[in-house]
Amino acid sequence: MSMDKMLPLLWQGLVDTLYMTIPATFFAYLIGMPLGILLVVTRKDHIMPAPRFNTVVGALTNFLRSIPFIILLALLFPVTRAIMGRATGTKAIIFPLIISAFPYVARMIENSLLEVDRGIIEAAQSMGSSNAEVIFKVMLPEALPSLLNGGAICMVTILGYTAMASAAGGGGLGAIAITKGINLRREDVMYAASILLVILVQIITVSGTLTTNRLDHRQR
Repeated sequence: MSMDKMLPLLWQGLVDTLYMTIPATFFAYLIGMPLGILLVVTRKDHIMPAPRFNTVVGALTNFLRSIPFIILLALLFPVTRAIMGRATGTKAIIFPLIISAFPYVARMIENSLLEVDRGIIEAAQSMGSSNAEVIFKVMLPEALPSLLNGGAICMVTILGYTAMASAAGGGGLGAIAITKGINLRREDVMYAASILLVILVQIITVSGTLTTNRLDHRQR
């Protein structure tokens, strides 16, 4: 394929990839962050102990995480069609991406918050801080570097899921590499799309690492 034809194809693939990845990451965090906070604060030894609730929510989160994206994509076809207006296509892929990613986000949030020193939380409680103040003024600020690093990891994970979008008629660099590269045996297209995807992953990863290091007071 000539460069004149390949560049517009790759550009459209990049646009489609970001079109799926950015909204899916945003809404996955919109759902996953409150869920992750609940998974922490409702532990039996935390500030709002509710062991039964924690067990149920944890089990549901683990169940959703255990379903491979390509299978979840097919299972959600009826729901995706009802919500997005159609079950296939680049826009429609955003919904299953959100459903697949938010349990992963919740666990990432949980792990980040569990890294917060319990002594700091107990000190805030001893000073009369409410549960909401402990969460939003102590736990989240203290865990911010880890949360940002986890955000970059989650975004890269969702980016990887978009490569499977071709199974449901979606676009993106991954779909181009598969449908127009591997399937049509166009190695130039396959390598170009793959390299661009790798570059995008590296940009997200490096940006997340640099931001985390800048905000992490423990490394100062």
